[in-house]
Amino acid sequence: MAENNNFIHSIIDEELAEGGRCYGKTVHTRFPPEPNGYLHIGHVKAMCIDFGTAEKYGGLCNLRMDDTNPAKEDDEFVRAIQEDIHWMGFDWGDRFYYASDYFDTMYELAVGLIKKGLAYVCEQTPEEVQKNRGDLTHPAVSPYRDRPIEESLDLFARMKAGEFADGAMTLRAKIDLASGNFNMRDPVIYRINHQPHHRQGNKWCIYPMYDFAHPIEDMIEQITHSLCSLEFENHRPLYNWVRDNVDYDADPRQIEFARLGIDHTVLSKRKLRKLVEEGYVSGWDDPRMPTLCGLRRRGYTPASVRNFIDRIGVAKVPNVVEMALLEHCLREDLNENAPRAMAVLRPLKLTVTNYPAGQTEIFDMENNPVQENSGTHPVVFSGSVYIEQEDFMEEPIKGYRRFFPGNEVRLKGAYIVKCTGCVKDDAGNVIEVLCEYDPETRGGNTPDGRKVGGTVHWVDAGTAVDAEVRLYSTLFEDADPDAADKDFLACLNPQSLEVLTGCKMEAMLGNASGSYQFLRLGYFCVDKDSTPEHRIFNRSVSLKDTFKKK
Repeated sequence: MAENNNFIHSIIDEELAEGGRCYGKTVHTRFPPEPNGYLHIGHVKAMCIDFGTAEKYGGLCNLRMDDTNPAKEDDEFVRAIQEDIHWMGFDWGDRFYYASDYFDTMYELAVGLIKKGLAYVCEQTPEEVQKNRGDLTHPAVSPYRDRPIEESLDLFARMKAGEFADGAMTLRAKIDLASGNFNMRDPVIYRINHQPHHRQGNKWCIYPMYDFAHPIEDMIEQITHSLCSLEFENHRPLYNWVRDNVDYDADPRQIEFARLGIDHTVLSKRKLRKLVEEGYVSGWDDPRMPTLCGLRRRGYTPASVRNFIDRIGVAKVPNVVEMALLEHCLREDLNENAPRAMAVLRPLKLTVTNYPAGQTEIFDMENNPVQENSGTHPVVFSGSVYIEQEDFMEEPIKGYRRFFPGNEVRLKGAYIVKCTGCVKDDAGNVIEVLCEYDPETRGGNTPDGRKVGGTVHWVDAGTAVDAEVRLYSTLFEDADPDAADKDFLACLNPQSLEVLTGCKMEAMLGNASGSYQFLRLGYFCVDKDSTPEHRIFNRSVSLKDTFKKK
């Protein structure tokens, strides 16, 4: 987190001051993901705020699985969430909790509200509750609001015992049916759901609603500052009502911040799940996904992601950030840390016709510290190499400076060569480019001072290794696929993945791991499915930085 205060830190500073609400207390936050999917980059903003705020004030941050809803929650997601948090560089120590461990306490506190006349069992169906919700000029209606306390206690106990079907009854807080905030119009705080829980099994058939569970979880864990995204702002009065009316001695405060929005993506877990379950992507860790495991597989680094979150800041006003900024942060990190290498994605044979047969040389590519514990980057040159297909044009367009008959080109780190022609197959396709080298220009020397218009990367044909390369772009063509009036699936980009086979890599990439800058091409990383027999590289980001230009 940046040292500069944001509005949350300003609030905390006031509350820590002498006489403030938290004077003498340890700042205590929590990161409470629901284990029904994988974390995405939107969660990283909350993660950095929760853990970063605790770090700033020398406080504590709990990791809490918000598993109050048994639907689609799974231990697989719990493990993935823990892995992602550690990958981002945060740790919760021994403060790992499950909201479901508090179910007994939540139930007893709900009973306490009934005894105080602050909750009642309602037998309206969900459709009837919605119909009787009222509007800005008419209050909500519940024929069960004045149900006797003893009757509600009996029915709530029988709900817990499993006597009633799903949806037959709910427990509602008795607050204000005429409130201008519809969240306060006697909200449901418990519902019946005969579904096994991933940790509690069949112990419970009633489950608390999040608005009831959330403040109680914070109170039990003695959280001082409950930091939430902005959609919970209208729920804060209910958070405070539960906090102030249940029989528990704690005083957490909810503070809301704007959630993260990024163009050309969706950050709804429901929509991401649909992409996975219906096969639009290969899985939660598909490199086109905004999940942390997807970003990790694509080659994003924790430093680049945290730098991105730090740059967008913490605000109260929602905004949409350009994907170009996230890519810019990755380029900055990889430019400093990724070793350089040469690869040819669409290979075309280049033969140096006057190079001595059987001869090979070793060139030390400047400024490319690839080998461990060495400042050198040796590559083999044999007079037969691969270049990119786009680096040759038999009839060049205006301004073209690479290979065409009669033109001189510098082979990166090796020699200046002059294109003398090409070889074509029966269909007229160019299958080989021919050239002659100037032995006086070894290693980039130009003793006569002549200038060469273009420099081309290459891979030695005799030592090259084959690889598959996956080129990724944005998963959605539309800049705002999450808009309410759009079908996000109709916004998918059919060109978001291009798979290239038969790519040529310099020999040292045969046992590579991690990330590399492929000269002139971009930043690439070794995919998790790569093997020595079938090497696979993912393009993390191109070299072109549109955000920096802006």
